[in-house]
Amino acid sequence: MSAVAAVDCGTNSIRLLIIEETPDGIVEHTRQTRLARLGQGVDATGEFHPEALERANVIFDEYAGFIRQYGADRVRFVATSAARDVSNRDVFERNVEERLGVPVDVISGDEEAALSAGGVLSGVEAPTPVLVFDIGGGSTELIVIEEDRRIVSATSLDIGAVRVKERFLTTDPATDDEIAAARAYVGDLLDRAGVDFASIRTAIGVAGTVTSMAASVLGLQQYERRAVHRTVLSREDIKRSNARWLRQTAAETATEPCMHPLRASVLGAGSLIMDEISARVPGGSVLVSESDILDGIARGLLER
Repeated sequence: MSAVAAVDCGTNSIRLLIIEETPDGIVEHTRQTRLARLGQGVDATGEFHPEALERANVIFDEYAGFIRQYGADRVRFVATSAARDVSNRDVFERNVEERLGVPVDVISGDEEAALSAGGVLSGVEAPTPVLVFDIGGGSTELIVIEEDRRIVSATSLDIGAVRVKERFLTTDPATDDEIAAARAYVGDLLDRAGVDFASIRTAIGVAGTVTSMAASVLGLQQYERRAVHRTVLSREDIKRSNARWLRQTAAETATEPCMHPLRASVLGAGSLIMDEISARVPGGSVLVSESDILDGIARGLLER
């Protein structure tokens, strides 16, 4: 069986996973993450910024090289929150087709939840009910899973790291009033999301905010996926990290190990969302998963 390639295009990052099923199991050829900040200004203007599109095009060209290198004959390009909301989506879709030769699959919130849950549970086992939360740039997904991997609820909220940063935390660093307004907005949406947080036995966090916090808490000088995967962040770890990133300027955060400048500028907002979720879960701890929607997309291709 030949290799398959999955591309997950979010509001902040664009990621690639190429895997192949062999008689000895699934072989991972390459896993790549690049920051494009596609969501730059989208909340205010309703369209992709030309600079963001150009950053994305550079990444698409690079990923096309990986796809050729490993001979992936099935490719799926999945776009989530950012691409759902823009008026110039046609330009973005044309760029993808010209460079990668595949259409853009803008998935619904329900499918995003199902793919995320499948990807997470392919790499993590935990007591149920499980809450999987995926903090993206434009939205945050909340997925509740019971026994036998049964999804009982899936909700997509318009509270992503980029969106909250641009809407509320406009000063660098954010003021106390800005932080309070952001917390009130995020908290209100979480409380109205229909999730019984008090019943959750395991909270599993995925995506860049969560993995960046794990790398920071672990004191990693270079990012190590294996070290981050299955790390447990305590309530105090989360509160302390969030407070630090909200107090610092983006430039100060960017000097930390394993930190990309485009991630640093929105990390305070992303960790604020994580802090508010953690505060609602019994015990407040979060299990970090490096398996997520990208794994779900790739494994889905293998099953076709």
